[in-house]
Amino acid sequence: MRISVVESLEEIAAQDWNHLAGDRHPFLRHEFLIALERHEGVGPRFGWYPRYLTATDGARLVGAVPMYLKNNSYGEFVFDWAWADAYQRAGLSYYPKLVVAAPYTPATGPRLLLDPARSAEPIAQALMQGAQDYAQELGVSSLHWLFPDPTDMARLQQQGLLLRSGCQFHWENRGYRDFDDFLSTFAAEKRKKIKRERRRVQEQGVTIEVLHGDELSAEQWAVYHAFYTDTFDRKGGMPTLSRGFFEELGRTMPRNVVLVLASHGGRYVAAAFNLRGADTLYGRHWGASEEFHSLHFEACYYQGLDYCIREGLRRFEPGAQGEHKISRGFLPTPTWSAHWIAHPQFRRAIADFLERERHGMDYYMKELHEHSPYKAPAAT
Repeated sequence: MRISVVESLEEIAAQDWNHLAGDRHPFLRHEFLIALERHEGVGPRFGWYPRYLTATDGARLVGAVPMYLKNNSYGEFVFDWAWADAYQRAGLSYYPKLVVAAPYTPATGPRLLLDPARSAEPIAQALMQGAQDYAQELGVSSLHWLFPDPTDMARLQQQGLLLRSGCQFHWENRGYRDFDDFLSTFAAEKRKKIKRERRRVQEQGVTIEVLHGDELSAEQWAVYHAFYTDTFDRKGGMPTLSRGFFEELGRTMPRNVVLVLASHGGRYVAAAFNLRGADTLYGRHWGASEEFHSLHFEACYYQGLDYCIREGLRRFEPGAQGEHKISRGFLPTPTWSAHWIAHPQFRRAIADFLERERHGMDYYMKELHEHSPYKAPAAT
């Protein structure tokens, strides 16, 4: 088996990469990652340099890792700015570093992409060792595996990497017949609140469309992208994803793209962008040109929940952060990352910090669960 580094997915056939990536996680698909390359979402402009790690057996691709060389910490959603500051104060360089991730995407999924027809563990071990060898060869400060799934997390833990816990808010489909059936599981006060929010959107004369990528016109993409960039501009952020990037996804991943468009008075006033996998909907971006009561909740959460129930999807992950999601049916869910730190003293300091942070995160999530909107189970 040969381990090597490839600097562009243009060098790997889409069918070979997707054979490893599967169809559950759209952010790991060749179509998504190559669109980032083609439209400068990754590359020198924003400091994400592709360094895809590959495992080949003869001419066959049997494993891969979506890895990037980074000179900043933007677009990662696992925040290590304080670590970088500590390095700088010590006269050391934290950047560049290596990151294994789906860029700009805080979604849990496999980070070791393995041939389903082969024995998994030898390939996984070779890739993990290959990533660390490459980090040491480059002399980077660190190697970070962001949002790995439980299987990969266990493998990384066995390698002795430092574990970091986080929290998001996810929804599980319990076989609901429709949205009303879902709401019937809520306590009365919480159920009334959601019905009132949905009703207010209708009473303001706002109408909603839910469209897939192959149903969107160039004009609709332009409207959505204007909302997307405006949101970043108003919040002082950086809109890294171009209109061309989204339009390419609409062409190459048409049924994965799920766009919620809101109209008022014959013109679009808001939009929410989602991607779907085989069993999960992922909420990603929102923007609006006007304020309407409860429209954000309708476009970003309730329409997505409705869509999941209609389509029989198992989960809805509406993005990072947001305690307000709890009252709308999204419960605290742990997320993880794994970290290799080259400097021994900093490794010890970061390990101590992560241990204390993990205890705090456990307590935080326990407290949040007490605010669940769902009815308490009947006493037995």
